[in-house]
Amino acid sequence: MVITSLDNNKIKDLIKLSMKKYRDLTNTFIVETPHLVEEAYKSGIVKEIYLIEGETVDYDIPVTYVSNEVMKKITTMDNPSTMIALCEKKNSNEIIGNKILLLDNIQDPGNLGTIIRSSVAFNVDTIVLSLETVDLYNPKVLRSTQGMFCHVNIITMNVIDAINEIKKRGIKVYGTNVNSGNDVRDIDNTSSYALVMGNEGNGVKQEILDMCDSNLYIKMNKKAESLNVGVACSILLYELER
Repeated sequence: MVITSLDNNKIKDLIKLSMKKYRDLTNTFIVETPHLVEEAYKSGIVKEIYLIEGETVDYDIPVTYVSNEVMKKITTMDNPSTMIALCEKKNSNEIIGNKILLLDNIQDPGNLGTIIRSSVAFNVDTIVLSLETVDLYNPKVLRSTQGMFCHVNIITMNVIDAINEIKKRGIKVYGTNVNSGNDVRDIDNTSSYALVMGNEGNGVKQEILDMCDSNLYIKMNKKAESLNVGVACSILLYELER
């Protein structure tokens, strides 16, 4: 059977998942493109796959076929994928490991996606998203992670509460400041750390910086006032992992 009607209830529910309030209400989200579907499937979070009629897939997951018109309505992409998956959110709320990244009010989906990819590349154990940070399950965020959101523990909580919890474990907390602090290359013991990255325009909130043990900065040409937060985070994580 192929779904061809946009009035189908399952299709209406999928379309609603482009909005955060419905993702939160149902605890579900969609991923698009075969690569992201595969990464989600390997993580065990796929509930159902939707395929354009005529396509095939070798997953032991319920499959629903839809027409091209229906797929165009479901997708958030300019060029619709042949495959999407309905997934269940990972409900982790625990800070695990000794290498922790805290994100204070990151707003750009592409920046968050870049940061998540770099976090996996440089062995971050947990990413803490502030309550104001762009939604992890925003379709643009998910696509920009290239599936790496499946491979790191990501939680959402108040950053101040997270820092208090981290400090109880004896882990040093580093803020980031483009004007002052310690050159990241001079940090010796990086077997455990918590790194705080801030908003694209305003940086880390002062009340959060005041809680940090010290600040880090990246030494660079003085002609460059600052770096994109995704780029800066990637460099810092690389240096801390060396």
